Amino acid sequence: MEIKVVRQILEWNIDCSNEVKDILKEKNIYMINVMGSPGAGKTSLIVELIKQLREEFKVGVIEGDIAGQIDAEKIDSLGIPVVQLNTEGACHIEAMSIKNILEYFDLDNLDVIFIENIGNLVCPAEFQIGEDLRVSILSVPEGDDKPEKYPLMFTDTDTLVINKYDMIKYFDFDDNRVERITKGYNNNISVFKVASKSGEGVRELAQYLKEKIKAKLEEAV
Repeated sequence: MEIKVVRQILEWNIDCSNEVKDILKEKNIYMINVMGSPGAGKTSLIVELIKQLREEFKVGVIEGDIAGQIDAEKIDSLGIPVVQLNTEGACHIEAMSIKNILEYFDLDNLDVIFIENIGNLVCPAEFQIGEDLRVSILSVPEGDDKPEKYPLMFTDTDTLVINKYDMIKYFDFDDNRVERITKGYNNNISVFKVASKSGEGVRELAQYLKEKIKAKLEEAV
């Protein structure tokens, strides 16, 4: 019985994810799902990427948290349209929530939407939410064993960001091991080594995103 319920929920979520994709395709908007643990640096990275992208693209953000609006306030201070999504206990964001939230944006004046998913290495990876690109973040202080412990997060993704890379000299963290294991799951994954605070690697990651975004925008022309 439990298996049946779970399967129904996932199938329903996939249908809704496809509806979100249709809306974004019609409005020609590129959506990026940013996933990672609490404290991995998701918000800081999104902030730095906004600074790199905002001159070329109109950006919006959906901030997912169990409670509060601390991160949404950081985005709002940049003058970027942001909607706070509080799940009140749920460990992930589902496609229906994204579909409902899109109504709060002026979609005709957006090119890109970042979603900061709930801090978790398990549940967010299980749910497609209409995104064009999945970005998984692993910060150096978390340890290099996480791809082996949480394989789906590092398998069902397009991009891996090894964040807080400037701290690698303080931790027993083998970035080559992380990259080898992750590419063993998904050989097509793109890997970036980034330090949001110092700016190391941010420009390269932003350029990668620019190319992805432009490709979609040009498709609609």
